[in-house]
Amino acid sequence: MSSKNDVLQVGTNELELVDFRIFKEENGKVYEGIYGINVAKVREIIKYPKLTELPGVPEFIEGIFDLRGVVIPVVNLAKWMGVRTPETKEIHPRVIIAEFNNVLIGFVVHEAKRIRRISWSDIEPASFAAGEGVLDKSKITGVTRIENDEVLLILDLESVVEDLGFYRPDVNSEVAIERFNGMAMVLDDSLTARKIVKEALQKMGFKVIEAKDGQEGIEMLEELYEHRGDDLAKELKIIVSDVEMPRMDGFHFAAKVKEDPRFGEIPIVFNSSISDHFSEERGKEAGGEGYMVKFDANVFYAEISKIVRSHIKQDA
Repeated sequence: MSSKNDVLQVGTNELELVDFRIFKEENGKVYEGIYGINVAKVREIIKYPKLTELPGVPEFIEGIFDLRGVVIPVVNLAKWMGVRTPETKEIHPRVIIAEFNNVLIGFVVHEAKRIRRISWSDIEPASFAAGEGVLDKSKITGVTRIENDEVLLILDLESVVEDLGFYRPDVNSEVAIERFNGMAMVLDDSLTARKIVKEALQKMGFKVIEAKDGQEGIEMLEELYEHRGDDLAKELKIIVSDVEMPRMDGFHFAAKVKEDPRFGEIPIVFNSSISDHFSEERGKEAGGEGYMVKFDANVFYAEISKIVRSHIKQDA
């Protein structure tokens, strides 16, 4: 999987998705749900393994298994969605081993189809999927059209993992929080993630500006420059950006910011659920000065303080 991800060039505003399918039976008919997950979050795809069942867990948690010394919980996505699997259709289940926020988890899907390369500009926010009828739209990060005018839904598997209790963001800090003045900008399409980062930055003394994606972030920088001119580079102390966002991803946003002489000196740090090494390297290539995996308060405060301090010294 990793070699695929390696080919993606920074600043192209593209991602690669594993296209997988969930079949459901409704009123005697079989429907095919088309879903996607970022390749950067996929460790591997395997055949259904022999599982050890766990007592007292919800039925959609199939059990656990040992993958080369690591115990991995396995979630049946169809059961979690409340989808009735067709008895009339032959299904060859696969388990997608996903890694994000430094958590490994297996997701049972009915079919793993292919890898698709898609531009973030072709991905619309999740509001487009309202009424799909299978999932709460808060569990979908975006939608895109594929061949035959079909719709592929990009699942927010992190929110699934949070709902299941496998992951909780660590928002409590054991370290002293250094305080600064000036502004900070947060880019994230997740309202929950933006709120966590915003509150952390406010505790550090920053006035926080929010954007839902890279496109909105660029528009906000343009607007701020109109009012503050060349002083903006000194007033806006840091930009904290997610990586996966509809319309314009974090890497493309950073590359555009860094090539613009008006904004190029503003430090950017990535705050992402993607915890693979390639994404961290791509973040550096795009001009990021740091890459954090969501969300560890101690790491966050230390990294932001270090980067902001270094720029204050440079400006002195």
